[in-house]
Amino acid sequence: MELKERISGDLKEAMRSRDDFKVGTLRFLLSSIQTREIEKRGKGLGEKLTDEEVEEVLKKEAKKRRESFEVYEKGGRSDLAEKEKKELECIRSYLPPEMSDADLEKIVEEAIVSVRPAGPKDFGKVMGEVMKRAKGGAEASRVGQLVKEKLSS
Repeated sequence: MELKERISGDLKEAMRSRDDFKVGTLRFLLSSIQTREIEKRGKGLGEKLTDEEVEEVLKKEAKKRRESFEVYEKGGRSDLAEKEKKELECIRSYLPPEMSDADLEKIVEEAIVSVRPAGPKDFGKVMGEVMKRAKGGAEASRVGQLVKEKLSS
C-alpha cells in the first residue's frame, strides 16, 4: 500500500472514531502532499508522488513541528508545545525509524576517512558525504552535531 493511501485510510478511520486531533493532523498532511503533487504536475514531472517524495513532505512537516515545539518550549507556551509534540508523533508514525547512534557514528567515521578533512573547515564536505550515505535515515541536525564532535576531536 502506498504511503499516501495509508494516510487517507487512517484519516477515514480517525473520522469514524471522532478523533478530531488526528483528523486535523492527517488532513493537513494530505493537503501538503497534494500541494507537492500540483507543483510536480506544473513542472510536467507526472501526476502522483512516489513514496520517497511523500516521505520528503512528511520529513519537512516533522521538521517544522520539531522547530515549533522548541520555540514554544523556550517561550513557556507548554500548551502549544504539547500540540506540536503530538502532531510530530503522528507524523513520525508514517516515517521509517531513524538510524541508530552506532550506525550513524559508523557512517560519519567512514565519511571522514573517505573525505580526509583538513579540520573543522571541511565540515560541509563531510556533512554532504554523510547525508548521501545515510539516505535520509537521520536528521541533518543530528548528523551535524556528530560531525562537529568528530572533526573537533
